[in-house]
Amino acid sequence: MDLVLPDKAHDESRQGEALMLETKADKNGRKLYIESYGCAMNFSDSEIVASILLDNGFETTNDYTIADAIFINTCSIRENAEVRVRNRLKEFKVAKQRNPGMVVGVLGCMAERLKAKFLEEEKLVDLVVGPDAYRDLPNLIEQADGGQRSVNVLLSREETYADINPVRLNTNGINAFVSIMRGCDNMCSFCVVPFTRGRERSRDAISIVKECTDLFNEGYREVTLLGQNVDSYKWTPLPALSEGEGSAEQVSESLPFGEVGGVVNFANLLEMVAQINPDLRVRFSTSHPKDITDEVLYTMKKYDNICKYIHLPVQSGNTRVLDIMNRTYTREWYMNRIDAIRRIMPGCAVSTDVITGFCTETEEEHAETLSMMDYVKYDFAYMFMYSERPGTLAAKRYADDIPEDVKARRLNEVIAKQREHAHLRLLAKIGTVQKVLIEGYSKKSANDYCGRSDENSMVIFPVDERYKPGQYVNVLAERCTTATLMGVIVD
Repeated sequence: MDLVLPDKAHDESRQGEALMLETKADKNGRKLYIESYGCAMNFSDSEIVASILLDNGFETTNDYTIADAIFINTCSIRENAEVRVRNRLKEFKVAKQRNPGMVVGVLGCMAERLKAKFLEEEKLVDLVVGPDAYRDLPNLIEQADGGQRSVNVLLSREETYADINPVRLNTNGINAFVSIMRGCDNMCSFCVVPFTRGRERSRDAISIVKECTDLFNEGYREVTLLGQNVDSYKWTPLPALSEGEGSAEQVSESLPFGEVGGVVNFANLLEMVAQINPDLRVRFSTSHPKDITDEVLYTMKKYDNICKYIHLPVQSGNTRVLDIMNRTYTREWYMNRIDAIRRIMPGCAVSTDVITGFCTETEEEHAETLSMMDYVKYDFAYMFMYSERPGTLAAKRYADDIPEDVKARRLNEVIAKQREHAHLRLLAKIGTVQKVLIEGYSKKSANDYCGRSDENSMVIFPVDERYKPGQYVNVLAERCTTATLMGVIVD
């Protein structure tokens, strides 16, 4: 599983995401508070949870002290993420002592991995609910109201929540996540996701296009299509038809490819979403090096509104280490995919994930990761020391035998190199005009707007009253820091 956020994003992800919502749904006077940690998929799942409970009378709040139900959507990718969740639950336990009727629950990957341990050993929560059991939340809350602690972590081969209209939490009204698939069939030896999120299954393309269309009509101007491995997206229209979607022929006519009953792959889906409107930007995460195809790259090239940015996790630059990670590609294969990206879309930005100090990694193999970074010159990277996760293949097969100080030193070398490359990539943009979607005001000054370029660079520029958040502007890049472009709007 490659869909991750860096340390800083983990720290910033602790938040009561939910906003007070105006709705015509019947309310029961109860308030819901949700915090999300970890990957973008968890944030997307929290919006599904909010929608399910909104339909059952809950309003959302950003103050957990007044909530009737508190849920923390968790991540099990790294140990320190779990430590932060446990500490947060202790804070919620204090709030529950002041309000005994409060229901506290753990959702997501950590819930699936630890199951009843939260209830029986630590007694920190009332509910433990896995990623495929969110529809059961109203029933589980009712049981908790009656004093019964409950667990539902059953995994599903079918659940995609395709019929749920997510409640957009903590939104700027401009960018939105759209889940296109769930689970993961890759068995990377360091990763818990196949065990916590289950087998891979793709959501039907018609519902994805409808959700993206609705978002555009509501004023959103950028969608990010989410999946643990978006390149393996696959949906067959004919068997998936449901009542109200029309005949197979009608559905086929709405697709930009193929014959009736043909398979919709990720390149097809990208094209379908891009065709909604040229003013709707399309991003996606995460790609897998073994699956990303030239067809996807040519589709990206064809449509100006598909952002020229690919997150392509490498994890290691050494073939032997990749093999024991069970990444199913070699150093040479990864370089071939980078070459294809540079050939088809010369200006495309590429980011990655890197793990240092994986089991048995030698200094020479670490040096190959550094040389891979020199070869690609990533625009951005999420960089971690290896953290053994219980239940993974690596924990069962290999000793975590690299000393922590060696892991840390290697990580610092990776970070230093990435800073150098990121700065070089930004310096190359100085003097160019970047198309930027205004997302809001800069965190540092209300006199400046901020937004992202097509290649996902953060751009800061003075406010121009002619333009508002949600609009596109052309910005001449005049200077940069190590992480940000700065410039002025040009006509």
